[in-house]
Amino acid sequence: MDEFTTNNNISFESLPKTAGVYCFLNNKETIYIGKAINIKDRVKSHFLQPSYRDNLFMSKVTKIGFIETGSEIEALILEANLIKKHQPKFNVVWKDDKNYFYVALRYFIPQGKLKKDKMPYIFITHQKQDKNTEYIGPFIEGNAIKKSLKFLRKAFPFYTSANHPKQKCTWCHLGLCPGPELFENPPSPTRTTPRATARRESTAGLREYKKNIKKLTLILKGEKKNVLSSLKKEMNETSKKNNFEEAAKIRDKMHALENIMAHKNVISSQATENTGWEKTNTILKRLLNLKNDVSRIECYDISNIQGKQAVGSMVVFTNGQPDKSQYKKFKIRMENEPNDIAMLKEVFTRRLSHKEWTLPEVMLIDGGIAQINIAIKMKNSDKDTKDIKAISIAKRNKELYIEGIKKPLLLKNLHQSIYNLIIHLDDEAHRFAITYHKKLRKQELGLDNR
Repeated sequence: MDEFTTNNNISFESLPKTAGVYCFLNNKETIYIGKAINIKDRVKSHFLQPSYRDNLFMSKVTKIGFIETGSEIEALILEANLIKKHQPKFNVVWKDDKNYFYVALRYFIPQGKLKKDKMPYIFITHQKQDKNTEYIGPFIEGNAIKKSLKFLRKAFPFYTSANHPKQKCTWCHLGLCPGPELFENPPSPTRTTPRATARRESTAGLREYKKNIKKLTLILKGEKKNVLSSLKKEMNETSKKNNFEEAAKIRDKMHALENIMAHKNVISSQATENTGWEKTNTILKRLLNLKNDVSRIECYDISNIQGKQAVGSMVVFTNGQPDKSQYKKFKIRMENEPNDIAMLKEVFTRRLSHKEWTLPEVMLIDGGIAQINIAIKMKNSDKDTKDIKAISIAKRNKELYIEGIKKPLLLKNLHQSIYNLIIHLDDEAHRFAITYHKKLRKQELGLDNR
């Protein structure tokens, strides 16, 4: 990626403390792109305080790249354009109709106007459904793009709908809306204002509005330099015609644009993972028919070879993130025979006997209908644990079993954030179990010196 400055290894020291865009690479493949107020601090947070999403790909990162923008709005715009260009795997995997934002540009013909008088208006949307609408994005942070448009609207006023009241609206008085004039039909001709003159003035206003919208869309596509160059050219040409008042307006617009792009704060200074978990939590509650929020999820797995050195694992996610201080491992005590259900029963018996351990809202088990049934039986045997929701993941058939629902759900049909969470939990439980199993095998063979 030629536009990024990259490190040959994972090092924080060379990262700048300015606003910009960063990327994570797996060898030559760009797997994630993000923006930041402070690139160094944001990149460090991915490694030192990873979210449940970060844990899906941080182990794959071999290089870090960055581009300094010096401006939060430019970082926001550059991030959107680079994601669109490179389609990083771990940006795209979370993309759905409700996660990303687009700036939409749609044309309309005001009532009583001709087709050639069509005008654009601008709005923000989640969905790209209209073939006749131009979409700019995707933008990841909704509040940031809304703030950016509000600031840019000061330099390039625009309409946000195909209707406008006959009088000036609130946005007009704030200088953010072009006003009702462009919606009006040319005034009737008079002795001092012939029809041709009235029509010409109306057309000139529309032409100027369309030019402003074109400049705004170019800025959102990352072409600020071209816009400033175009404005400078217009100012010089206007000055040559001795239209100094108009030239001064263009100069003021240039200064306003440079000030907006350089100094406005639009990016949230806090990491957005908490907001992401709140959304995931809401979806998960609806999926599992839960009344209360999900703060703790436990996931269980069994690892053994024909019953030998059998172990069980329990991993814990708190608010969607691995809580490794709460992980537990169980060395199976029952006779060495390959019976995963009996082993799970032992693990659940031992886990639920620890009244001092915090209870989860959800228990996820690696397995199918037999595994979830034993979990339901064990938790329902105690009134204190019967409200825990049991679910299980059958990876062979790629299905999710949910307590209280007869038919399993296909994993591919789950909301992407829920799919990511379930897979991450299961992978982590499997990793923790197999690591302990391998350690016991090494000890048995005398290969472990510890």
